[in-house]
Amino acid sequence: MTPGDPNGRFTAIYHRHHRQVYAYAVSRAGRTLADDVVADTFLVAWRRLEAVPEGPLPWLLGVARNVIRERFRDDIRQASIAAELRAWAVEADADVADGVADRATMLAALAGLGDDDREALTLTAWQGLSAKDAARVVGCSSATFFVRLHRARKRLEQAMVASPVERRRPVRLTAQESSR
Repeated sequence: MTPGDPNGRFTAIYHRHHRQVYAYAVSRAGRTLADDVVADTFLVAWRRLEAVPEGPLPWLLGVARNVIRERFRDDIRQASIAAELRAWAVEADADVADGVADRATMLAALAGLGDDDREALTLTAWQGLSAKDAARVVGCSSATFFVRLHRARKRLEQAMVASPVERRRPVRLTAQESSR
């Protein structure tokens, strides 16, 4: 790839980050919509190749996030994500017989969290982003993201110890709990 070769640069970005952008799209919009989100994300990257920074993953995930927000209303997106997480929990339940109960519990607890909590947790745990990069994806300061991540972890911990019936309801911290 030569320095002035946009095709080569785009191809390198695509091959290096496609799986991560796809995983992010699945976690935010579900498998049925992920291919469209990824295609639109890389279309934006191609059209704005000069704006793509050297470390393109946070930028690409930010574009994917905007694509999802533009294309799908919150209700439709929320239903799709919840269905996907429930499907993962059902798959994980099959694994319980093989001794993978923790996975089922984690996925069920994650499915019961709010959209913002799931995003904060998946950006750092599943996508492997630093809090600074994840903050860029969601459009807030690093300090704000750290607070969101801390609260999301607390809610996840609460959801994991909740009964299966309680786990179906989104977990919210009280004002007293969130100030700790």
